Amino acid sequence: MIKLGVNIDHIATLRQARYADMIDSPNCEPDILAAASACERAGASGITVHLRADRRHIQDRDVFRLRDSIITKLNLEMGNTPEIVETALRVLPDETCLVPENRQEITTEGGLNVARHFKALKHTVERLQSAGIRVSMFIEPDGEQIEASSELGADAVELHTGAFANLADQFKQDELDRLEAAARLANEKGLLVNAGHGINYQNVRLLIKNPLWNEFNIGHSIVSRAVSIGLENAIREMLERLKS
Repeated sequence: MIKLGVNIDHIATLRQARYADMIDSPNCEPDILAAASACERAGASGITVHLRADRRHIQDRDVFRLRDSIITKLNLEMGNTPEIVETALRVLPDETCLVPENRQEITTEGGLNVARHFKALKHTVERLQSAGIRVSMFIEPDGEQIEASSELGADAVELHTGAFANLADQFKQDELDRLEAAARLANEKGLLVNAGHGINYQNVRLLIKNPLWNEFNIGHSIVSRAVSIGLENAIREMLERLKS
């Protein structure tokens, strides 16, 4: 079955809306650690957080606390900047996923151009892997980017599913074919193949037909569903979709 990594950035977004300057307050809620624990109880294979340069949601303290508390795995999404790389080397997450980052974006808008930034990324990949951290590249489903990720020595790629997710169902097939071709090439290169961005309870039924997926990283849709039925139930519901 496809594994499910749950991105809990939006739990922190809700907290920051009121408690941005007082996250140590006893009144501060929702609690990131409680959310992560609920995800694990419900069957998530890992917890994903994105430590952004502007700290708009997840804070450094959150990442260190998660590292000390979760029992599955910690996947740290991060931009390739010196400060964040140094933080990752102190935290020692199980995995990192290198992503592009634009301060003006609401969420990550596209894949990392690994081919263009190969030299800078190579040094970062080597440093992270030397510390025992698995490294993934968040990329478009594109052959050039997969080849570059393989040449870098990355352990995995996470294919950006945003274009697929934003299309109406009747227009999704071309993008599904593109994702499947990219997954096949990545698999041939010995890379684990993950996917993320815009995956929800409806469109996931189309994605799971591809047998090459290792893990989906899903955040917004699960947190949105949790508003109605609770976080553990929302995760179990998504896991049922992945089983089908």
